[in-house]
Amino acid sequence: MKDVSSLLTDRYELTMLDAAITSGMHERECVFEAFARRLPAGRRYGIVAGTGRLLELIREFRFGDAELSWLAENDVVRTAAIDWLANYRFSGSISGYREGEVYFPNSPILVVDATFAEGVILETVILSVLNYDSSVASAAARMVSAAVGRPLAEMGSRRTGEQSAIAAARAAYIAGFAATSNLEAGRTWAIPTMGTAAHAFTMLHDTEEQAFRAQVDALGPGTTLLVDTFDVRRGVDLAVKVAGVGLGAIRLDSGDLPSLVSEVRKQLDSLGALNTKITVTNDLDEFAIATLAASPVDSYGVGTSVVTGSGSPAAGMVYKLVAHKNDAGDWVSVAKNSPEKATVGGRKHPVRLLNESGKATAEVIHVVHDPTDAETAAPGRYLLVPLIENGRIAEQHLGTTGVQAARAHRTAATAELPDEAFRLSDGDPIIPTRLA
Repeated sequence: MKDVSSLLTDRYELTMLDAAITSGMHERECVFEAFARRLPAGRRYGIVAGTGRLLELIREFRFGDAELSWLAENDVVRTAAIDWLANYRFSGSISGYREGEVYFPNSPILVVDATFAEGVILETVILSVLNYDSSVASAAARMVSAAVGRPLAEMGSRRTGEQSAIAAARAAYIAGFAATSNLEAGRTWAIPTMGTAAHAFTMLHDTEEQAFRAQVDALGPGTTLLVDTFDVRRGVDLAVKVAGVGLGAIRLDSGDLPSLVSEVRKQLDSLGALNTKITVTNDLDEFAIATLAASPVDSYGVGTSVVTGSGSPAAGMVYKLVAHKNDAGDWVSVAKNSPEKATVGGRKHPVRLLNESGKATAEVIHVVHDPTDAETAAPGRYLLVPLIENGRIAEQHLGTTGVQAARAHRTAATAELPDEAFRLSDGDPIIPTRLA
């Protein structure tokens, strides 16, 4: 993990810290929660992603000399806050949903137990990661279900920021994508990578046949040849001529895909290339993928739609203070009463109820006054797991091990959902969230 600038945050996080130090409240024990008020329009469930990435960022979140000097020179905070930040290292505890977990509105995806000062300055980084990664994973999961078992590759690096591209590849892989075109995501997170050639490679050569021969010479006949630069039918003929009937695959990136795929499959079969696969790209989203369900497509490549959350680039998560200890040492619930932004105060303990068939029926939120009360709150599948305890990160959530565990958990968690959850038509969350 590269050095993380602690200034990747909002100014008011630090000005709140400064003022809290002045009032003497910065060491008050607090509970913060990250949750989504609603799912993106029409979605029936969401997928939590970014947890492992977030834990690594928190581990590296420091204020070095360069950051502290800049804060002082620009009068962002005063000397007492500068001194406090110089020694900052998160020493609190965080629990949350497992990465890859299904989530619903108003359930606490992340719970931060820390002093006000330690907890408040993490707000921006927590929301930056969870909002983006969970949005990508939620959209990707819909694409996976629409693909009905056919593999998908994430290839949207050129449609988002360079760091977001790595995060998106990771989130999509957790949601069930098979590979990514992004090499840094492959190196950092051990995600399988894929990719062969674009139209520019074909046009570089004097003829399409020359381009195909160059690619086959370099990558072997099992490569994927892009056949729609000029004329698809001619391209398919040339591809099989050059690579032989053992050609690995052809890629289609344009045209009326449902009819074109069927025509190309017949053409390949007539040429004896019975095992040559067809992969399609061309601005796909979950709806376009669904329209190809009856077509002889073998795999999909998805770019813009997956890295932008298929129209919802942020998951709508917020980070709120829900409880703190008063001067007498008693826990006090706090909540907002703002119109349309009201919150429920108190520490929460979310439980997922399952029926006899193992299908989810409800998300039940228990408000507990003490962390130990959660252990006897209610029957059901407990959703919060320890992520950081007294500053120590649970290592199983980190690195490539954490990614593989999250991918496996996503499979198990979505298997609990009723079949109606996977319909692409607009609908409410597939199960209700209610207070006990």
